[in-house]
Amino acid sequence: MKAQKERRERRKRWVQRGKYAVEVEIDVVYPADDPSEPCLESKTVRFLDDVAQHVADGDLAYLRKHGRVFKAVA
Repeated sequence: MKAQKERRERRKRWVQRGKYAVEVEIDVVYPADDPSEPCLESKTVRFLDDVAQHVADGDLAYLRKHGRVFKAVA
């Protein structure tokens, strides 16, 4: 019996804090032992946390390097 490999996919995720939101692409992993649910690796979770902090700080230069930035209209 051949062992299954984990499957990886690129997905878009939104991170919003305050008046800004950014759309970033991340990798999700479908583990070979349970391919029904996508999982995030720890480096991806750290990246999303980092992006969230930069969104909260309004660091547009950083955000534009990593995704599409949107500003809320009041």
